[in-house]
Amino acid sequence: MGWLERTYNKIKRGKKTIDIPDGLWTRCTGCGQTIYNKNLKENLKVCPKCGYHFYLGAKERIEITLDKDSFVEYDSKVNSDNPLNFPGYKEKLVKGEEKTGLDEAAIIGEGEIGGKPIVVGVTDFGFMGGSMGSVVGERITITAEKAIDKRRPLLIISGSGGGARMQEGVISLMQMAKTSAAIAELKKQGLLYISLLTHPTMGGVMASFASRGDIIIAEPGALLGFAGPRVIKQTIKQQIPEGFQKSEFLLKHGIIDMVVERGKIRSTLIKILDFALA
Repeated sequence: MGWLERTYNKIKRGKKTIDIPDGLWTRCTGCGQTIYNKNLKENLKVCPKCGYHFYLGAKERIEITLDKDSFVEYDSKVNSDNPLNFPGYKEKLVKGEEKTGLDEAAIIGEGEIGGKPIVVGVTDFGFMGGSMGSVVGERITITAEKAIDKRRPLLIISGSGGGARMQEGVISLMQMAKTSAAIAELKKQGLLYISLLTHPTMGGVMASFASRGDIIIAEPGALLGFAGPRVIKQTIKQQIPEGFQKSEFLLKHGIIDMVVERGKIRSTLIKILDFALA
């Protein structure tokens, strides 16, 4: 037990009162354990006690998944608009940018994993729940088109609990068909599409490109589905199974192919690419 943790425990027991700077500790959502942030970061933001997987931003995902300094971002040349003049939408976009450092809920580009070239797209839950509007739909479509042009595998990492973005109305719903069509063309060309699902991936994102991978991988404990379990329970007026819509449940019922801990995802992707591109 380190000095900081011993000090924290003394404070909890009332033996000592000192000021501890903010940002040093995080309480685990899964087990309540208090984790020193440096240790949490070193463990890829996975609780060392219970294995709870904390949120990772899109840039962090790229950093831990792709080969060092190999990522080159694509310029999609599209910007978010407010076609319905939805109240407060522009303010939400600004807040999302401030929170994540992204200009939208998806970042796309190309790089390498284990020396193998790949096209990659990542949605970020921190930007309006990772919801899919016209820009996100366009960027996901671009990844499929780039993968076809360059004859490369496609990896999309989804963290989109927001589903389709309601502020854009039917335009956001159209992105489900648009991205699905792009993925269908990718498959028609015989190219590999790997979909990595993270907590949470829901709604229109899960119902379109996220669920169409040739290989679908999920992190442990991720909530995956269309409507959430609480909404379903209220709608059908029945008790739903324990763990319903968690990644382990979907694996058991054949919806996804594997559940992989965050620390093993990169090595798993390397093995898949080595096999697929041999």
